[in-house]
Amino acid sequence: MVLSDMPPSASAVSIPGVPNPGTAIPPDIAALSFEDALAELERIVRQLEEGRGKLDDAISSYERGTALKRHCEMKLREAQAKIDRITVTADGSLGTEPARID
Repeated sequence: MVLSDMPPSASAVSIPGVPNPGTAIPPDIAALSFEDALAELERIVRQLEEGRGKLDDAISSYERGTALKRHCEMKLREAQAKIDRITVTADGSLGTEPARID
């Protein structure tokens, strides 16, 4: 499983009897740096790939992984928004425009 295998939003899937983690990021995850969140997400993905442990633990780990993925995506969008590209207009003046990092 890779990051792209995880659904974009857990709220897009509703299963009766299974709590929906929604779009709110828990405070403990929100406090993590991008690097720390990504490292924890990678650890969770490895655990889930191994398939060991109880189903309830796997579900909890998946939900946390989904929140970590959303947090990492948010951090990347914030970083991208901070990066501006210096441009030169037709009249020679300088300006900036958001960088396109795709």
